[in-house]
Amino acid sequence: MLAHDMPTSVIDWMAKAIGGGEVTKLERHVAKREAWTVDLKRPDGSSLQGFLRMERHPKTDDPWPLTREVAIVDALYETPVPVPKVYASGGPFDAVLFERIAGRADLQNMPLEQQRPVMEHFMDILADWHTLDVGALKLPAMARPSTSYECALWEMDLVLRKWSEFLANYRDPLLTYGVDWLKRFAPAKFERISLLHGDCGPVNFMFEGNRVTSIIDWEWAHLGDPMEDLGNLCVREFWNPSGGLQGLLSRYEKRSGIPTDPKIVLYYRVQTQMRGMVPIAWMTETRAHPREPLAWWLCYRYIGDRATCEAIAECMGIELRVPEFPDASGGGDGDAAASAIAEAAAWALREDIAPALSNSFAKSRVNEAEVLVGCLQMLNRYGATIDRIEQDELGELLGRRPASTKEGLAELDNAIRQSRFDDEKVLRYLANRAFRAEWLYGPAARIYPDRRWSPL
Repeated sequence: MLAHDMPTSVIDWMAKAIGGGEVTKLERHVAKREAWTVDLKRPDGSSLQGFLRMERHPKTDDPWPLTREVAIVDALYETPVPVPKVYASGGPFDAVLFERIAGRADLQNMPLEQQRPVMEHFMDILADWHTLDVGALKLPAMARPSTSYECALWEMDLVLRKWSEFLANYRDPLLTYGVDWLKRFAPAKFERISLLHGDCGPVNFMFEGNRVTSIIDWEWAHLGDPMEDLGNLCVREFWNPSGGLQGLLSRYEKRSGIPTDPKIVLYYRVQTQMRGMVPIAWMTETRAHPREPLAWWLCYRYIGDRATCEAIAECMGIELRVPEFPDASGGGDGDAAASAIAEAAAWALREDIAPALSNSFAKSRVNEAEVLVGCLQMLNRYGATIDRIEQDELGELLGRRPASTKEGLAELDNAIRQSRFDDEKVLRYLANRAFRAEWLYGPAARIYPDRRWSPL
């Protein structure tokens, strides 16, 4: 008997899709969009290894629905771009059954001597697909930008519209500043319009040995400037270090014939960060559904905020300095009883529950729970101290110390919206704030420790 919480209708649909038979394996896969590894046995005794994706709660206003992703993958199947075959789509909850491609996605865990040839092969594939004639592909309806400004801002505007209800009442000076920066420094040129992945690089491709076997996760695919995908690559390699990026742009340019401009690539590095910031803020500020991996979202947010500040600073030629953090040797100034409770909960999760689990998804969830308890402990111990530092620095920036950090951030956000700011002063404050938040949420940030931008 398979242990799972997949709707029976989806299981029945899969069996029917392969001409009858039965599902012999169901294992939840850790991913942003719900996914399962699936084994099926056909009536003739042959087996099929599949990868199922589904949306239990599809949104009618979603500009990146699973059905769109499926159509893009289907359109690429007969091209040189390696993508999985779509066995069946249109099931309950928009379920789609993909071919399960051989290989793995964790290039960051491989030895350096393997990382480089895999990345070089990926760059060759990227060059080939960027030179495809998009008019000849049977793609779903997609907007086609006609100016460099549209290339730079179209997807960002789409993100802002998608989460407009949340953003109407949410004020984050870094988000406001970042969007303003993208508009002011949008590239003045582009070479061609290509089909972009929108989130390409390590973890979003499968590999075996030294070769890429499949490009996956086409959720954010769209038409635009190929330099954007190179900026995506910088971001993916930041989160999943895979031997660095030096020399890869020249390899891409030689194979594709598309001129590469490192300055524009660095711009799109910021753009990729900003597109991700909005849904991450939404997930962490609106109390995500318990099914979501909140520990990971906290990690993405607080490392991501710091990385965004560093990326903008590099484009601006501003050197940032890491601020001092509160003294952690004394245990902080939070409630001692709350700290003791948190320590007991973390111990139980780590020492008593995790070792008794055999299911990989359950183990992952227990580890996430321990991280969340650790974050609560840090907030209890040092949250008030960090808040006082924030008020002091906001006072220096604004000319008066605000009554609360929330009030000061709202005033700063308003100043940015009215263009009443000095770039360097504002960016230095935002970076200090991001560095401190990454420290405060250290238990989550340690999911991806020591992340730094690789030079081009």
